Amino acid sequence: MMGGSQGGLPGGLGGLLDSLGGAAAAGGAAGGLGGLLNQALQKGAPQETPTVAQEQQAALLLRAMIQAAKCDGRIDQAEKEALTAHLGEVTAEEARIVEASFAAPVDVDALVNDTPRGMEQQVYMMSLLGLDLDSQAEAQYLHSLAQKLGIDPQTANAIHQKMGEPALYS
Repeated sequence: MMGGSQGGLPGGLGGLLDSLGGAAAAGGAAGGLGGLLNQALQKGAPQETPTVAQEQQAALLLRAMIQAAKCDGRIDQAEKEALTAHLGEVTAEEARIVEASFAAPVDVDALVNDTPRGMEQQVYMMSLLGLDLDSQAEAQYLHSLAQKLGIDPQTANAIHQKMGEPALYS
């Protein structure tokens, strides 16, 4: 077990989907996974097993958060624990995905290539949640990610504002 489940859906990556619903709501995400999660949360989050597509989306969003946390060249135990706290109970496969994400090098291009059309802003938002934006390396990472995802500076700054984070672009 890696941390505590936060409600609605079962633990594991499904638990991450449930916990990310609040983050998506805070970020003002509409449509796509964010809209689905917000809708589910407003209706009391049914006790259903997430679909394969939802599990894949959750794994991608978790990967985005982990990569962002590592973009300054390190990830300490406290950062690992903060990220895995969203998971709850995990299967062996889910634990493998998480550990592989922690061990893998930061690869913006691979993350962008694996991002389905329509999830670009959610991947960016989860990346923003994965870091503190207190270093040049983190700012450069977000800039590169935004450019490669096709997110313009105004949209990136709007995401930052909705998330209560400092603007990336002046």
